[in-house]
Amino acid sequence: MKVRFTPLVSDIIISVYAIVSLYIRFQLENETSISAMNSITIGLCFVVILWVLIKLKVLNPNWFGLFKQKNDNKVKNNKI
Repeated sequence: MKVRFTPLVSDIIISVYAIVSLYIRFQLENETSISAMNSITIGLCFVVILWVLIKLKVLNPNWFGLFKQKNDNKVKNNKI
């Protein structure tokens, strides 16, 4: 059974995930003295997790409907 979320749910999950991951990074940077490279590495790990979920088609982002989806049902030949 493959888990797939609808585009709106995927957008909400991605937004919450991005906000929480930034909060965790900022809290970790304030509480400990980590270098910039460690912070960038943590950020890249968070982004890779999102990328994998999108590539596996678990998340299907629609960017909150900002971009129009391509229509595969377009008429291929518009000859008069």
